[in-house]
Amino acid sequence: MLFPSDFLTRLEYLAIVSKRVFRGQLLAQRRTMQMGSGIEFSEHREYTTGDDLRYLDWNIYARHGDLLLKRFQEEQDLHVYVLLDCSRSMAFGSPAKFDLARHLAAALAYIALSDLDRIGIIAYADGVIAELPVTRGKARILPLMKFLTDLPTSGADTDLSKAVQGLVHRGTRSGLAIVISDLFDEHGFQRGLDQLRYHRFDTHVIQLHDPREANPELLGDAELEDIETGTVRKVTVTERNLATYKKLFSDHQTAVRDYCHKYAMSCTQSPTTVPFDELILRMMRQSGAI
Repeated sequence: MLFPSDFLTRLEYLAIVSKRVFRGQLLAQRRTMQMGSGIEFSEHREYTTGDDLRYLDWNIYARHGDLLLKRFQEEQDLHVYVLLDCSRSMAFGSPAKFDLARHLAAALAYIALSDLDRIGIIAYADGVIAELPVTRGKARILPLMKFLTDLPTSGADTDLSKAVQGLVHRGTRSGLAIVISDLFDEHGFQRGLDQLRYHRFDTHVIQLHDPREANPELLGDAELEDIETGTVRKVTVTERNLATYKKLFSDHQTAVRDYCHKYAMSCTQSPTTVPFDELILRMMRQSGAI
């Protein structure tokens, strides 16, 4: 069973601990500037012909004779989009990367729904495989969990850029984009993240890996299968081959981390041995949200 019986209880605990994490540093805040009444005063600006006199600051006018209008900030509900990697490489591991990814997607969705934000999920591999339209309200968590449970891993490869294209071509309102993936993208993970930056999404990257991907215990003759294409190759793995592989894996992790740092994106990298709730609490602590 993907979601155990105590899963919702654990989600409720995370929602309580997170407080308003989707309004904090971790997941970004969306506000609009409006004249007149609002929730939080922001600033004054000079009166210009045609402005509504109801929004003049009459106290300042009485004291100084200056015509200034009040401006306020009003919070909008945040739109959160989870881009979930469903490529076949995500099925690898024990527990599978895909299982942890779906746990994370459900948990982040629940926190957003608890905070009256809107959540949508785009499942992708070599393109968009399935989509859960933007929804709102805690009652939507059960249909969302069913959607995640029914998702298969599929596709011939991984292409984050096509998933982002599918997102932006729908005329989607910008907001927070959370990419959950191993980022084994032969087209280059940078392309998809570049598109999210270009369209002004606040982006958080969660990169998962199985410990055996970082440190495979493999020497001698072996048959290696490409989990996404099904291609099998017979190889002889030497110490030198293993060292080269480990360096390539480490370089890839570093490239993701450096890219996110360069463009001020949040980045969480974790092995699948870390439970989803512990991983989310770690993300919150790193962001200063709790």
